[in-house]
Amino acid sequence: MANLKMKLPDAALLTSIFLSSTVNPFAKRESHSKNTVITYKILTILSWLLAIVVSFYYTFNSPDDGVWHRRKIWRQNDHYHTAFRMNHIIASIYWIVLFILQGGYIAHLFSGNVENVNAACAVGSHFILNNLFHFAFVMLFVRSLFGWAELIIILNFINLSSLYFRHNAYPRFIHIPVVSGPLAWTFVGIYWNGAIMVPNPETLVARIFGNIFIWSILVYGLFFIIIYKDYTMGFNLSVLSAAIGVSQFFVQVIALQWIFAFTIMAVLFVATVVIAVPATTGKTQSADAERAPLLPDN
Repeated sequence: MANLKMKLPDAALLTSIFLSSTVNPFAKRESHSKNTVITYKILTILSWLLAIVVSFYYTFNSPDDGVWHRRKIWRQNDHYHTAFRMNHIIASIYWIVLFILQGGYIAHLFSGNVENVNAACAVGSHFILNNLFHFAFVMLFVRSLFGWAELIIILNFINLSSLYFRHNAYPRFIHIPVVSGPLAWTFVGIYWNGAIMVPNPETLVARIFGNIFIWSILVYGLFFIIIYKDYTMGFNLSVLSAAIGVSQFFVQVIALQWIFAFTIMAVLFVATVVIAVPATTGKTQSADAERAPLLPDN
């Protein structure tokens, strides 16, 4: 029995090791062991497939279990005429393209280029967690558990924000599908689900608050465009703003929300082009290049 007892210093040492970069899956590393790469390959593929399957399944099917109203993803969206209701065609295209790009990211885990593999592994833990959060959100959303769904999407926003601010200088094949694409959706998704979650989301008061909060999409997008020269965030948010604008236009023509949404879309798109053209043609100045996550040589 004496051999089974752990002394206090030993326990403290194990805690220290657990919190160190050798164990912490979210620690920033320059290289990864063979076993670590294999683990990332397996978990990344499984979590990505899980996110895809649950998304496609509940796009065409309603859940059979649950206490509250059970609807398909876009039936939930269409059922509540909130200020952040989206056009399901534009939003679906956004996710299909994002899933395809994520497949390209996963392919780099099997690359013969060690730098590409290490870069893909560096964001792997956050990507896996994002997929698990996405799975949980969809499962809750289609069962009308909007409060719990809001908690999950906020936690994922924290996860992806941490990923962005710690890993914003990786190549495009990582940054777009793993970082900026999911982060843009998650930010807008907080309002999308949150608008459904609040009582009486279709009232005048709720729409007035929607008229105010929608401008945060513009502020959020301009923050990344100006500070980080990240035109992908600007483009992603402009697409999602278009999804809101189109939906709001067909719901209520005589209203402000669709005008605001299209204005935000236009401003973000123009700002995106202003930043993207110099970056893609190699004319980005060196001072800005140090802050920009997306450069031609990436």
